[in-house]
Amino acid sequence: QGQAVESGGRSVQAGGSLRLSCTASEYTYSTYCMGWFRQAPGKEREGVASIAPGGANAWYADSVKGRFTISQDNAKNTLYLQMNSLKAEDTAMYYCAADFSCTGDRWSPGGQRTQVTVSS
Repeated sequence: QGQAVESGGRSVQAGGSLRLSCTASEYTYSTYCMGWFRQAPGKEREGVASIAPGGANAWYADSVKGRFTISQDNAKNTLYLQMNSLKAEDTAMYYCAADFSCTGDRWSPGGQRTQVTVSS
Protein backbone atom coordinates (compact mmCIF):
# COMPACT_ATOMS: atom_id res chain seq x y z
CA GLN A 1 0.00 0.00 0.00
CA GLY A 2 2.94 2.33 0.55
CA GLN A 3 3.71 4.29 3.62
CA ALA A 4 1.65 7.24 4.76
CA VAL A 5 3.87 9.97 6.12
CA GLU A 6 2.12 12.49 8.33
CA SER A 7 3.27 15.85 9.54
CA GLY A 8 1.81 18.53 11.76
CA GLY A 9 0.16 18.31 15.14
CA ARG A 10 0.57 20.14 18.40
CA SER A 11 -1.34 21.29 21.40
CA VAL A 12 -4.05 23.90 21.13
CA GLN A 13 -6.68 25.45 23.36
CA ALA A 14 -10.35 24.60 22.96
CA GLY A 15 -11.88 26.61 20.13
CA GLY A 16 -8.62 26.73 18.25
CA SER A 17 -7.59 25.18 14.94
CA LEU A 18 -5.00 22.75 13.66
CA ARG A 19 -4.18 21.31 10.27
CA LEU A 20 -2.86 17.82 9.75
CA SER A 21 -1.19 16.77 6.54
CA CYS A 22 -0.32 13.37 5.20
CA THR A 23 1.64 12.31 2.14
CA ALA A 24 1.11 8.84 0.72
CA SER A 25 2.56 6.83 -2.11
CA GLU A 26 1.04 7.58 -5.50
CA TYR A 27 -0.43 4.09 -5.68
CA THR A 28 -2.11 4.33 -2.29
CA TYR A 29 -3.30 7.83 -2.88
CA SER A 30 -4.85 7.07 -6.26
CA THR A 31 -6.35 3.68 -5.36
CA TYR A 32 -7.97 4.02 -1.95
CA CYS A 33 -10.08 6.42 0.02
CA MET A 34 -7.66 8.09 2.40
CA GLY A 35 -8.23 9.81 5.68
CA TRP A 36 -7.76 9.76 9.42
CA PHE A 37 -8.94 7.70 12.32
CA ARG A 38 -8.24 8.55 15.94
CA GLN A 39 -7.91 6.78 19.21
CA ALA A 40 -7.89 8.23 22.69
CA PRO A 41 -6.66 6.33 25.74
CA GLY A 42 -9.29 3.87 26.92
CA LYS A 43 -11.57 4.54 23.97
CA GLU A 44 -12.50 2.70 20.79
CA ARG A 45 -10.88 3.66 17.53
CA GLU A 46 -13.03 6.18 15.67
CA GLY A 47 -13.02 7.04 12.02
CA VAL A 48 -12.77 10.82 11.59
CA ALA A 49 -12.88 11.64 7.88
CA SER A 50 -11.91 10.20 4.55
CA ILE A 51 -11.90 11.28 0.92
CA ALA A 52 -12.19 9.30 -2.28
CA PRO A 53 -9.51 9.31 -4.96
CA GLY A 54 -10.02 12.43 -7.01
CA GLY A 55 -11.88 14.09 -4.16
CA ALA A 56 -15.41 13.59 -5.49
CA ASN A 57 -16.75 12.24 -2.20
CA ALA A 58 -15.84 12.76 1.42
CA TRP A 59 -17.10 11.13 4.59
CA TYR A 60 -17.09 12.61 8.10
CA ALA A 61 -17.90 11.23 11.52
CA ASP A 62 -20.94 12.92 13.05
CA SER A 63 -18.75 14.16 15.88
CA VAL A 64 -16.67 16.33 13.53
CA LYS A 65 -19.15 17.37 10.85
CA GLY A 66 -19.17 21.11 10.37
CA ARG A 67 -15.84 21.51 12.19
CA PHE A 68 -13.37 19.41 10.22
CA THR A 69 -12.66 19.54 6.50
CA ILE A 70 -10.66 17.00 4.53
CA SER A 71 -9.04 17.98 1.27
CA GLN A 72 -6.26 16.85 -1.02
CA ASP A 73 -3.54 18.11 -3.30
CA ASN A 74 -3.35 15.58 -6.10
CA ALA A 75 -0.10 16.98 -7.49
CA LYS A 76 1.59 16.28 -4.17
CA ASN A 77 -0.27 13.08 -3.15
CA THR A 78 -1.05 14.93 0.05
CA LEU A 79 -4.13 14.99 2.25
CA TYR A 80 -5.09 17.73 4.64
CA LEU A 81 -7.40 17.72 7.63
CA GLN A 82 -8.39 21.20 8.72
CA MET A 83 -9.70 21.01 12.27
CA ASN A 84 -11.59 24.03 13.56
CA SER A 85 -13.50 24.71 16.76
CA LEU A 86 -11.52 22.01 18.49
CA LYS A 87 -12.88 20.50 21.66
CA ALA A 88 -11.20 18.68 24.51
CA GLU A 89 -12.86 15.48 23.31
CA ASP A 90 -10.94 15.76 20.04
CA THR A 91 -7.77 14.94 21.98
CA ALA A 92 -6.43 11.69 20.60
CA MET A 93 -3.74 10.10 18.51
CA TYR A 94 -4.65 10.68 14.90
CA TYR A 95 -3.63 8.15 12.28
CA CYS A 96 -3.46 8.75 8.54
CA ALA A 97 -4.41 5.62 6.65
CA ALA A 98 -6.32 4.10 3.78
CA ASP A 99 -10.06 3.76 4.43
CA PHE A 100 -11.11 0.58 2.66
CA SER A 101 -14.79 1.18 3.34
CA CYS A 102 -14.72 4.87 2.42
CA THR A 103 -17.12 5.31 5.36
CA GLY A 104 -14.68 5.13 8.24
CA ASP A 105 -15.23 1.47 9.09
CA ARG A 106 -12.19 -0.39 7.77
CA TRP A 107 -8.73 1.11 7.90
CA SER A 108 -5.31 0.03 6.87
CA PRO A 109 -3.01 -0.66 9.82
CA GLY A 110 0.10 1.20 10.80
CA GLY A 111 -0.80 4.69 9.59
CA GLN A 112 1.55 7.46 10.54
CA ARG A 113 0.32 9.10 13.70
CA THR A 114 0.16 12.54 15.25
CA GLN A 115 -0.85 13.37 18.79
CA VAL A 116 -3.48 16.11 18.99
CA THR A 117 -4.05 17.63 22.41
CA VAL A 118 -6.83 20.14 23.04
CA SER A 119 -6.84 21.81 26.41
CA SER A 120 -10.01 23.24 27.88
